[in-house]
Amino acid sequence: MAPESFARAVADCRWVDTHRWQEWLNAARQDYLDDTKAPAYAGELDMAQALINVQEILPEDVIVTLDAGNHTGWGQRFLRYGRPGRQIGSTCGAMGYSVPAAVAASLRFPEKVVLSFVGDGGFMMSGQEIATAVQHGGKPIILLFNNGSYGTIRMHQEREHPERVVGTDLVNPNFVSMAISLGLYAETINQTQDFKPALERAIAANRPALLEIKTDPELISTRTTIDALRHAAHRRRKALG
Repeated sequence: MAPESFARAVADCRWVDTHRWQEWLNAARQDYLDDTKAPAYAGELDMAQALINVQEILPEDVIVTLDAGNHTGWGQRFLRYGRPGRQIGSTCGAMGYSVPAAVAASLRFPEKVVLSFVGDGGFMMSGQEIATAVQHGGKPIILLFNNGSYGTIRMHQEREHPERVVGTDLVNPNFVSMAISLGLYAETINQTQDFKPALERAIAANRPALLEIKTDPELISTRTTIDALRHAAHRRRKALG
């Protein structure tokens, strides 16, 4: 059969039940909206709510670069993305990716707001590359999640070997002093309500900036805590005898 004849023959076929398809789409959309609401959290710095609060001040063409680690979960879960915005991350889970990527993005698109999500461990691997932005006129904003730990590795340790923490605790420098010495605008954030005005100041500074976000290591991801991981691991061991 010629392509034209085949096309005419199937032109009136209904391949999809549009009503069921629309119901599925609506349910999936509602699942997404429900998942982007801030879960209950009693700590001083609720990153879920903090990121929800700043969505309205971020331009549509914001560029977000991600490092490897659980800290990226807050940006991926609670920020909303759509063209012409962009989210850039390593597909192989390479630590140290986010800051150089943000520097490159800001130099390529100097008119856009560029946010780098990076943990304290990842920043210590390649954070000094921010000096390139200072030298050449880029202005990325580094969101440095400081929990004093290689958090993702710690999560795996607690899940498989609860309370046996090896090599994941970090002793960090004064990140704000380091950033200022390089010529950045910098400040530390300890509470939820401080995040939005700090980000507004960083954007208004119109130069490279670093916001050190002091996060609770107990809140190991957007969906669980160290305490919950330990309890689950102990329950598994008990069930196995």
